[in-house]
Amino acid sequence: MRGLYPEIEPYASGMLDVGDGQTLYWEECGNPDGKPAVFVHGGPGGGCTPASRRFFDPARYRIVLVDQRNCGRSRPSASDPVCDLSANTTWHLVADLERLREARGIERWLVFGGSWGSALALAYAERHPDAVSELVLRGVFTLRRSELDWYYNGPAGQLAPAWRERFLEPLGGASFSGDAIAAYHELLSSPDPAVHGPAGVAWTTWEGATCSLRYDAELVEHYSDPAFSLAFARIENHYFVHGGWFREGQLLAEVDAVRAIPAVIVQGCYDLACPPVTAWDLHRAWPEADFRLMFAGHSAFEPQITHALIEATDVFAA
Repeated sequence: MRGLYPEIEPYASGMLDVGDGQTLYWEECGNPDGKPAVFVHGGPGGGCTPASRRFFDPARYRIVLVDQRNCGRSRPSASDPVCDLSANTTWHLVADLERLREARGIERWLVFGGSWGSALALAYAERHPDAVSELVLRGVFTLRRSELDWYYNGPAGQLAPAWRERFLEPLGGASFSGDAIAAYHELLSSPDPAVHGPAGVAWTTWEGATCSLRYDAELVEHYSDPAFSLAFARIENHYFVHGGWFREGQLLAEVDAVRAIPAVIVQGCYDLACPPVTAWDLHRAWPEADFRLMFAGHSAFEPQITHALIEATDVFAA
């Protein structure tokens, strides 16, 4: 079974001014003369990590990574409670990817995205199909209301009851019965660290604890970091309150725009965060894409998911 490629370091990096008072961290690694590929991270708000570089053969790919607005090494950071998120929407991020592609002198690139990254990758490709050579999508997410309710307001909690209780603690406990997304928005918007701090950790660790088929204590510890969790939670909740600025079902309805782009869809059959029905709906709307359902959860680092993703990038490298 294929594992991640060896660790590598960037050969170039910088900060890209995209307007609105925003500067984005970007880096390139691998082969500067190789096939261009961009890694679109999840969350939104997750940022890139050194492991994000390792889904591509560094001898054959020119690998571009970017931290999306207000997270990771991009500035300003949503870890500051006064950071204004009004200039952080899906369509700002789509425009940012296109600015980065042009700034780096890339004609077309493979777009690789998982979870929220799959939604942003699809939105970008549907808006700029001529800029995309291939798509690799994992843990498909389209921000339909049914997907958001599944994970934050309903059935997913029955499969992880202990963590669901921890998630509901800032909202008053297990008796809470409203819209958790809307209720968290008030907490995460509070200027009071005693309010937004615990809310950020509870929101983020719910995801960290449930995104792998097997519980990953190191991931949960990382997601418990106060600065990371606040930025992650604020950005993610901001997007979900607004439905990603999509019309309901928009990404599926506009799939004709990408139908001719070679694509692989990799989905875990036990994905709690982004359940397989969404990937299946995309597959039904786009049967030309190669659909691979794996015995795994949500994380890109589960062995079966990693294998399928690297198999896809290896094929496209040729």
